[in-house]
Amino acid sequence: MSRQYYLLNEPFCLRGYEMLPYGLLHRPDNSIGFVDKDTFWALSLCDGKTDCSLPIFPEKVRSILPELVKKGIARVCEYGAALTADQQYRKYENRYIRTAHWSITGKCNYRCRHCYMSAPEAKLGELSHETIMDLIRQIDECGITQVSLTGGEPLVRSDFEDIVRELSRRKIRITQIYSNGFLVNEKLLDMLEGYGQKPEFNMSYDGDEGMHDWLRGIDRAGEIVLKAFDLCAQRGFPTGSELCLHQRNKHLLRQSINTLGAHSVSSCKVNPVSETELWLRTTGEHASIEIEELFEIYLDYVPHFFEDGMPLSLMLGGFFWGGKGRREYRIPFEKYPADVDCSRMTLCGHARNTLYLSPEGRMLPCLSLSSFDEIQKDFPLVTEIGLKMGLTDSSYMKLIDTRLEELWEVNKTCGSCQYRTRCGGSCRASALCTPGNDLMGCDRAACLYFGGHYDRKLREKLSGIAELS
Repeated sequence: MSRQYYLLNEPFCLRGYEMLPYGLLHRPDNSIGFVDKDTFWALSLCDGKTDCSLPIFPEKVRSILPELVKKGIARVCEYGAALTADQQYRKYENRYIRTAHWSITGKCNYRCRHCYMSAPEAKLGELSHETIMDLIRQIDECGITQVSLTGGEPLVRSDFEDIVRELSRRKIRITQIYSNGFLVNEKLLDMLEGYGQKPEFNMSYDGDEGMHDWLRGIDRAGEIVLKAFDLCAQRGFPTGSELCLHQRNKHLLRQSINTLGAHSVSSCKVNPVSETELWLRTTGEHASIEIEELFEIYLDYVPHFFEDGMPLSLMLGGFFWGGKGRREYRIPFEKYPADVDCSRMTLCGHARNTLYLSPEGRMLPCLSLSSFDEIQKDFPLVTEIGLKMGLTDSSYMKLIDTRLEELWEVNKTCGSCQYRTRCGGSCRASALCTPGNDLMGCDRAACLYFGGHYDRKLREKLSGIAELS
């Protein structure tokens, strides 16, 4: 029998983490998939030096090799071909996190009425250049291969290009930049392309007729961000948006969504404005929207989304998701089928895959927790314990690895609810907004959705218009 040698194709790299030792990373998008032991064994044989025809390797493992070639993951090669250093197996001694959503500054050049972190006053400040560079090193050494950059306004950092340069040098992909659009210009896009980065620019737009200017506290803010969307579209940078709904702009929802579609924005996430301390102090409760009214606004609007040709991908909180140009929809509140045992699933799948790092370097499950000063103190500062420890043994790791069965044990209301499986614990950040600020409390929005039979109402509303996917 002739000798057989295989080599892993260069976009693919072997990776492993604590409890997930068999991973295959794909460059440059930095997506990672986890495989079974036999498949990983076969992948490990693709080093250009191992004779894969030898009977010491199980037939089951050897039979996987032609499939790897067929899928473009490996190729047949001559003896002596070698993997690059990046392709070789790297094992990280911490739990797996796909993305770091990172507030690289707490400063901002806008004066948004609802800011989580009172950015105009820079309540949370920003870390020094040296500390930021060290955190990038730690992100790399913990096997986090993607980051999204936010603030405050991330582009106000004087060392923003240094951050991009160092992330790029370490092959960490910038997936998104959250910005108000004021500093998005040709020079910035040229710089990002020069480092091989083409992130999505996610820029909030809170409504036509001056509503965006009003919420963001800056004259011409709406005009500025729409021009930024146009520029990104011209340069081939993807864009997304978020829209905060409140009493003053609720009547503009349809019009504002269509405006975003007209400016080539690919997606929009709509949520009620967060009742932060700053919002309540400057605006008052009268400007907010109660959940019942919010759901009725959503219910009235969704048929118009399809009438208007599905101009972008749209998320209305947990209530509705519709894809651009597609006559189908999903209901994010409905996490699992009623007959599925989801008790061992984590409280929040997003938080389990995405770490939020605050401007002061605090490890949090999501950015929303930035507005809860007391609760934040329960979570570690990466500058004190290090990222590796934070992803191994910390209060942060304990929370994001908490299972639904633990929630149901602590929260008897959720535990005995007939909708508990379909709800799947819903959103912990939303639960914090209920009286008592209980991280393990009920999500009032999910309770109303199921208890108020909005699942039935939405299906009836869209009957004959779109299919539930």
